[in-house]
Amino acid sequence: QVQLAESGGGSVQAGGSLRLSCVASGDTYSNRWCIGWFRQAPGKEREGVAAIYTRGALTWYSDSMKGRFTVSQDNAKNTVYLQMNGLKPEDTAMYYCAALYDITCPLVPVVYNYWGHGTQVTVSS
Repeated sequence: QVQLAESGGGSVQAGGSLRLSCVASGDTYSNRWCIGWFRQAPGKEREGVAAIYTRGALTWYSDSMKGRFTVSQDNAKNTVYLQMNGLKPEDTAMYYCAALYDITCPLVPVVYNYWGHGTQVTVSS
């Protein structure tokens, strides 16, 4: 069992930056987890943003976010970050982190087992 808690969301103007945090607790001692970031805007399906394999720091990105978003980790703090730069109004969504016990990290929400409650990001033009 893994519990996840996101923070760091807020309201910013277009072009601004935010850093989201995802703190994991519970069965995290093995560090063999994929931690993914996903987002869901009103009326839209949940989509993958980025993911990281915590044991080897391998990363995956959605093509549309690559270059603007960066996923990283601090294993000592059991925390995964999502640095978001150059934010656009279309980035407005609820952002979730999720955990999957695997060594490859697909950006497919349905395969992730554990989810946080989300943090809202709102980007104004």
